[in-house]
Amino acid sequence: MTETRVGLVGCGFMGRMHSEVYSALDGVTLVRAVDKDSAKAEEIAKAHGAEGGTSFEDLLADASVDVIDICLPTDLHADCTIRALEAGKHVVCEKPMALTLEESDAMIAAAETSGKRLMIAHCIRFWPEYVELERIVKSGELGGLLSLNLTRYGAFPAWSSDNWLADEARAGGGALDMHVHDSDYALYLMGREPDKMVSHGTVEARGVSQIFTTMVFGPTVVHAEGGWNLPGSAPFKMAFRAIFERGAVLFDGGPLTVYPESGDPQVPEMTKMAAAAGGNISDLGGYYHELRYFYDRLKADEPLDKITPESSQASLALALAEIAQVKENVGA
Repeated sequence: MTETRVGLVGCGFMGRMHSEVYSALDGVTLVRAVDKDSAKAEEIAKAHGAEGGTSFEDLLADASVDVIDICLPTDLHADCTIRALEAGKHVVCEKPMALTLEESDAMIAAAETSGKRLMIAHCIRFWPEYVELERIVKSGELGGLLSLNLTRYGAFPAWSSDNWLADEARAGGGALDMHVHDSDYALYLMGREPDKMVSHGTVEARGVSQIFTTMVFGPTVVHAEGGWNLPGSAPFKMAFRAIFERGAVLFDGGPLTVYPESGDPQVPEMTKMAAAAGGNISDLGGYYHELRYFYDRLKADEPLDKITPESSQASLALALAEIAQVKENVGA
């Protein structure tokens, strides 16, 4: 496979982010952009020299397309993923994987039957600061990890098409749409399901909009909290605090800083992104790294062992269990 040809379905915020990444990837070409809003599809298509349109069926029927990138509302993930796999396409699908475990089972089965690749785009596994934390944990250079606090807050994303994110039946609420980032990272970093978990939060008409979860992994306690119920004037916040036996690692939007037990604080150099001719990808973070990983592995015919469909399903299962516990605790 000398050139990988991609069809993008869903040209909203995340679709635009993915399209910018394609401008920076060698050997990967965005050839079709599809959205029910023809203006959105044409805008991305024009910027990338691709073909715009509104028909997902036409995209599926295009034999020249190798990969379909799905950036649609969550309630459409399973159906569109399965149809794309059955059409003989490899699939990248935005997180969360689906709304239910039954849907995720069907997605995995379709990938196995088709023999095509399926990757759920959990970008935090690839975000430079979180990758560095993973390296420090695995290296043992600060000793064992005692505790980890993961934080993710923002205002409600009122920009979604048809306001679909406000519909719990389509998006799953803030706990599934946004907090799942940290549920996924906790499982990925620790390499297994927690021994114990307790979740509390706030339930609104849009679903669980704010959540506080504490998980126990042997000697390590992980606390993850977040939501999308900040006022619109408040900034988005993504942060973590990791306490080790011999130091700490802090990230709060600025440079990740390592505080060893002895010696001066250190600011490690983050993973550099590959330079792209004519493309500024400095703000694409994990979006760039996750897609580069997928296409590099696809071209090399190597397994997607960093982010398997089964691991994404496990993250969905954890998030759904958290949501169920929150609702039970508030009597919803």
